[in-house]
Amino acid sequence: MKRREFIQSSGALAASSFFITSPFARDLSALKNIGIQLFSLPKLLESDFAKAIQILSVMGYKEIELFGPFPFSAESAKKSWAQVTPSLGFSGSGYFGLGVNEVRDIMKKHGMTIPSVHTDYDTLQQNMEGLAQASSVLGFEYVCLPAIPAQKRKTLDDYKRVADDFNSIGESAKKHNLKFAYHNHGYGFRPIDGTVPITMLLEMTDPNTVLLEMDVYWTTAGGADPVEYLKKYAGRYHLMHVKDMKEKKTFSGDGGDPQQWIELFPYMTTAGSGVLDLKAIITQGQASGVKHFFVEQDMVASPEVALKKSADYLKTI
Repeated sequence: MKRREFIQSSGALAASSFFITSPFARDLSALKNIGIQLFSLPKLLESDFAKAIQILSVMGYKEIELFGPFPFSAESAKKSWAQVTPSLGFSGSGYFGLGVNEVRDIMKKHGMTIPSVHTDYDTLQQNMEGLAQASSVLGFEYVCLPAIPAQKRKTLDDYKRVADDFNSIGESAKKHNLKFAYHNHGYGFRPIDGTVPITMLLEMTDPNTVLLEMDVYWTTAGGADPVEYLKKYAGRYHLMHVKDMKEKKTFSGDGGDPQQWIELFPYMTTAGSGVLDLKAIITQGQASGVKHFFVEQDMVASPEVALKKSADYLKTI
C-alpha cells in the first residue's frame, strides 16, 4: 500500500510533534464531529425516531451511522432480521418506518449528517444501486459490512473466497461513487493452521477499494492490539467504533459464535470509564487516517445517560 505524502507547515509542526511522523495526520478538532451508531438505542428510535435524534443532537452528536435492513435490502437480510428480533426485543431498523426523505429532513433539522450505513453481505453483492440511490438522498459515503456470515468464515479457503467477494464489492461501490468498508468483529484474529485470517484477508484485498472500520472493543476481545493494527494498516481504517471495557477480557474461544459475544456484553461500558486507552487508540486512529468516530454501546440500558457520558468524554480528547 502506498501512503500519501504528508507536507508539514511550520505552524502544524510547532503545534504537535506526533504529526511529524504521520502521512495521515488530521486536526484533532475533528472529534468535535462525534458520531454514533444507532444500534446503541434502537428501542428509543423505534418508539419515536425524531425525538431520539433530537436527544442525540442535544448530547452533542453530529454524525449518525444507520443499520439495516433497509426497505431496499435483500430479502435474505429481512428474513434473518425477522428471526432474531424477537430475542432482541425490538424490530426497527433502517428508516424505522419512515420514508427516506423524512429521515433526511429530521437529520437536517438537527444539524446531523450520515457518513456511513451498515448493511448486509447479500445487499452489497446484489443491490449496490439501491444503496447508491439512498446515498443520493441521505448523503452517506461509506457502505459497511458489520460482520461476515458464520457460514462464510469457517476455513482459510472460506476467507479467500470472502476476499474475492470483498474485491468485487469494493469495485462495485467505487462505480457507484461509494466506499466499501468491513467492520471487524472479534473473530479472525487467531491463527487457523498458522495463518491469521484477518491478515490474509487484508493482504488479498485491494487497499484502495476495501477499507476498514475498527471496532476497538471486539478487536481487543479477539486478542489484538487496536493501536498496532491502526499503525500496520494506516490508510485503510477510515471509520472507528468507540466503546470501552470494564476490565480487559478476551473470548473464551476464537470469537466466532454469538454465545462468546454475549459472554462479553456485560463488560461493555461508556467511553472513558473502562480500561481501554481510548485516547491512545483515537490519537493513533487520527494519525492513521480514521475520518469518523462512532460511539457504540450495543442496546445499552439508559441510553440517555450512558451515551451522554460517552459524548462528554470524547469531547475532552
